[in-house]
Amino acid sequence: MSSSSSSASLQIHRFSKIPSPEEFASQIESKNAPAVFTGCVKEWKAFSKWNVLNGGLDYLMDMVGSSVVGAMLSKSAPVFYGDIRSHERVPLPFSTFLGYCKDILQYEDDGKDSISQLRKHKPEGLVTDHGDHLVGEESRKQIYLAQVVPIVNAENDEMAQLECLREDIETPGFLEGKVLASINLWMNSSRTRSSTHYDPHHNLLCIISGHKQVVLWPPSACSFLYPLPLYGEASNHSAIPLDNINFSLYPRAKSMDEYSQKVTLHAGDALFIPEGWFHQVDSGDITIAVNFWWQSDMISSMLEHMDAYYLRRLMKRLTDKEMNRMLCTPSITVDKEVANASGQSSNGNAGYFDQDLDLNHHTLSMKKKLEQGFSLNDLQPEALRCLNELVSLVHHQIDQIQPVGDIQTECSVSGEEDKIEKIVKTKFFNLEEDPIANVVWSLEPRAFQSVFLTMAHNFPRTLEAFILHALSPVGAEVLTRKFEQMDQMIGADDGSQFYQKFYSVFDDQFAAMDALLNGKESFASQAFNNVLVQYLGIDVNGPKPLVQKGLTD
Repeated sequence: MSSSSSSASLQIHRFSKIPSPEEFASQIESKNAPAVFTGCVKEWKAFSKWNVLNGGLDYLMDMVGSSVVGAMLSKSAPVFYGDIRSHERVPLPFSTFLGYCKDILQYEDDGKDSISQLRKHKPEGLVTDHGDHLVGEESRKQIYLAQVVPIVNAENDEMAQLECLREDIETPGFLEGKVLASINLWMNSSRTRSSTHYDPHHNLLCIISGHKQVVLWPPSACSFLYPLPLYGEASNHSAIPLDNINFSLYPRAKSMDEYSQKVTLHAGDALFIPEGWFHQVDSGDITIAVNFWWQSDMISSMLEHMDAYYLRRLMKRLTDKEMNRMLCTPSITVDKEVANASGQSSNGNAGYFDQDLDLNHHTLSMKKKLEQGFSLNDLQPEALRCLNELVSLVHHQIDQIQPVGDIQTECSVSGEEDKIEKIVKTKFFNLEEDPIANVVWSLEPRAFQSVFLTMAHNFPRTLEAFILHALSPVGAEVLTRKFEQMDQMIGADDGSQFYQKFYSVFDDQFAAMDALLNGKESFASQAFNNVLVQYLGIDVNGPKPLVQKGLTD
């Protein structure tokens, strides 16, 4: 699938007609993309009975006012973070919370400043786990009934504090056959903001009264959102604060808006949030919502004994994608790169030049050219320029004993200094950092073959120094990828003779092979570590990460 079609398939779609269970499963849920169902819950009893502008608060007071619910109490309000270090769960009589809401409505109806009036008003206060007392407007603003107020809990019936409200709610027909994990009440008295997070379940968020604005990111945008460490309590939360983002701490976050979508939900609407999709929710004053959580078919069908295999496959796929990113190339297979090499570049930064700028003699058999030798005069100007640049860059990176001299004109093998001092290899991991790797990456496969054969024949010590002492990890990856591309474009005999000539310049051919493989594995290791940081929030080379604020819904 192309990136454009993939992007289109992830767009939020709106449905005015409620789908059948079969349509939902095959056309919506299976695509793992968000969807809005307009007016989905308008037929519920709750839609009319819980309407806060039409006596809904009194109805809830009569039905569940005596219940004690778990409330989220946060001093960072109106932003509510999910990490337990940033909030407390406190028991709260539902009647107290409903009283806060009724006070807001009363002052708004009277045309007064509800906030200033509530500062004077002292409803029943809260006592936190630390013994702190919060009263009046202070406690009202810091409370959010979120997630831990279940109407139905499949795992623990005793946790369903508001089960008597179940008859006011209808499970949407398109969820028929789903094994629901829970149905939860979400209610806030003042405007609230939940920080960015994802859920491990599919989620249908239904607005009963008020409105919510939801910003969503696909799981593929995970690296831009800085997920908290996988081993942490809030591993499904983003470390990025909602306000005043410090881009020096979160540089990748500069791209997060490019992958986001925003949707506003009004009373009666429902939003399908697929598992793994990051979302950030803003709720208006006195907003009531109900959500349904259920496990996806993909997760439920995964066999536990296969977990380790799936983990390795997924980590390998993410590492391969990261390696392509480090090379500034799209995630395409080698054969596609080769197919594009003779025409338009498949990589905007690769700069392949046409294979006609190759050796004039490449039509001759490799065996005859190996017998005759490879003259610099046989190279086309662009190939000669690349060879000249390669030799110059290699000698620039080593502490050479004597200058080699200019290679714009033909030189003999004896004209190259045999003794080149060893240096510590450069540790470049990104293509833009390594000028030598950039030159090699720019070579079309046949030109690559010609340049390195000419280098092996005329400048063997420079080639040896390049591989053994000046080859960076990204350079090793680039070189081996070029080997793969070349192998697909030349015959097996020519390939065998190329490698025979290439490795003949080394006194210890195994040392050359080790240098290539060690560099390649070092590059892959760095890509793997990048994946751990970007997707799991784990830096194996850095200090133990500080726990930062996470989220809720």
